[in-house]
Parts: sequence; C-alpha cells; structure tokens
Amino acid sequence: MSKYSFKNDYSEGAHPQILEAFTTTNFDQQNGYCDDDYSLEAIEFIRSKIQNPNAGVFFLSGGTQANLIVIAAMLRPFESVIAANTGHINIHETGAIEAVGHKINQIFTTDGKLKPSDIQNVVDEHENDPPHMVKPKLVYISNSTEIGTIYLKNEIAAISNVCKANNLYLFMDGARLASALTSEKNDITLIELSKYLDALYIGGTKNGGLIGEAIVINNPDFIADFPYHLKQRGALLGKGRVFGIQFREFFRENLYFELAAHANKMAQKLTKGITDAGYSFLSDSPTNQIFPIFPNKIIEELSLKYEFYVWAKVDDENSVIRLVTSWATKEEAVNQFVEDL
Repeated sequence: MSKYSFKNDYSEGAHPQILEAFTTTNFDQQNGYCDDDYSLEAIEFIRSKIQNPNAGVFFLSGGTQANLIVIAAMLRPFESVIAANTGHINIHETGAIEAVGHKINQIFTTDGKLKPSDIQNVVDEHENDPPHMVKPKLVYISNSTEIGTIYLKNEIAAISNVCKANNLYLFMDGARLASALTSEKNDITLIELSKYLDALYIGGTKNGGLIGEAIVINNPDFIADFPYHLKQRGALLGKGRVFGIQFREFFRENLYFELAAHANKMAQKLTKGITDAGYSFLSDSPTNQIFPIFPNKIIEELSLKYEFYVWAKVDDENSVIRLVTSWATKEEAVNQFVEDL
C-alpha cells in the first residue's frame, strides 16, 4: 500500500486549470524570455492586484533562486542580511547567500518572526567598529514563516518603520504567501503588504503551479537593471511563457487564493483533530504547515501509512513532526489520519 504524503505542498503536479492552459496555448508561437503575450498579461494582472502599475515583475523557477538573486542585486559586497535563525536562506539554501559574499545576521526567534527591536539591536551592534564589521542593509522575512506562523499588519508596519529609520531594505520570501494571505488570522491585503516592501516574491511552486515564482520589486532603484541579474545567474528562461501562462491563470480571477484557502482548510481540520486527541504543537500555525508533538512510538506507527518530516526532537520520548497540506490534499486522507491517530 502506498503512503499518503503530508511531506510538502508540491508533491502533486499542477492544478488542472493550469495544465489546460498549457495545452490550449501549446502551438502559439511567442517571443522568449518572458516577453511573450502570456507573461506580459500576467505582469499586468499582478501589478493590478498590488495596485502598483510601476512595479517590476520578473519570473523565475524557484525560491532559492529568487532569494539569491534579489539579495545579491540589492546589496554591495560588504553589506549583510538580517534574518530569523529559522529563515529559509539561513538553513535550507546550502549557503547560497554566503556564496555570493553576504553574511547573514541571525536572530533567534521562537515563532519564526522578527521584531523591530531585534533589527535595531543588530544595526546598533554593527555601528560600533566600522569599517571592520559588515554593514546590515537588508531585512529578510518570510510570510508564512518556516514554522507556519504569519505576520500581522501592525507587525509588518513596525518592521517597515525600523527599516526606513535605519535605511534598510525590506524583502519578503513569499514561497507560501498565498497560505498566509488566506489564513483565518490574516489581517493584511496583498495591496497593503506591497506598500511596505521594497521587494517580495509570490510563490507559485507551493501553491498549485508546476514551477515558478514571481519577483515583485517596488523600489524603483532596482527595476531597470534587474534583468541583467536574472540573465547573469541563469534565471532568464528562454521559454518564459511557462511562467506567464501559470501566473496569468493564478491572477486572472482568484485561483491563486482559492487553492491556498483549500490547503489551509485541510490543515486546520488536521489541527482540530490532533488537538481534540490531546496533543500540542510547536507553533500556533494558522497556515498549511502544522507541527504537532507526538510520542515517538506514535510517530513510528503513523509513518507506516503516511509520509512526513520529523522536524525536531523534544526529548527522549517525544518529537515534533511537520504536516503540510496542499491545494490537492484530499479531505478523506485528513479524516483517515485523524482516525488513525
């Protein structure tokens, strides 16, 4: 019997509407390098969604590529990035940021989120001995975070204020942005969010796309030269239409948010079942990643029928696992997991 996977939100291929769009446009001849009709239309849809007609919108294949290229494009060699210790750039990107010459100033957090005081402390610490220390210049945040939590509007506003006060750029990793924005606890819109950020990327890979992310640059200082950075780092895809077709389908109506809403609904159903069974969680996650704490014996039994990551050891007898739901997660699989538990 094959196992049902809760390992990630990209185990399946792509939403049928996207696959149909690929098929119906397959024989259309188009320009390359995201200068095709589909990509240009998708760019205008995204600009409309964020209400910024001057935003730079660029497509590429994946999140690590997006983080690397944005950060490298915005920083000089001696400038550094402030990030939570749980940040994807810090623990899951094989030193990509360091490989292009930028130190990551790690801040330990219990909820995956940065606070303005954390950022200010890093800035103050690095002003004591110039030019012998790196110069913090960019703040990296994830929404939703790597442990499923989200930033509220007042938190984003406060971080934006401390960044502006210290002449720092603010960049958001949006691999699971759709899940954050459709969370029942979310109180910020994509329009409002974009006004606070110098740059972000809108994740497609983890929200029903076949492949691809959309980088959105709101700071005009970096728009004109950004295509050079994409090309130099191998991210300017000849068949850019692959990205354009997907993001046109995402944002032509509300597909992008509908898919994430389903993933969140399935995760919250899991959360309720696990809570009702008497178990606790590593974090208070209202998104599609949840982190229950189970006895190791139960984890071993569940692993016979389900795939998931063992996230961290709690003690000799208990561990945290990560369960991730997607646009395609079946409700009957969720019900069965709870029943098996």
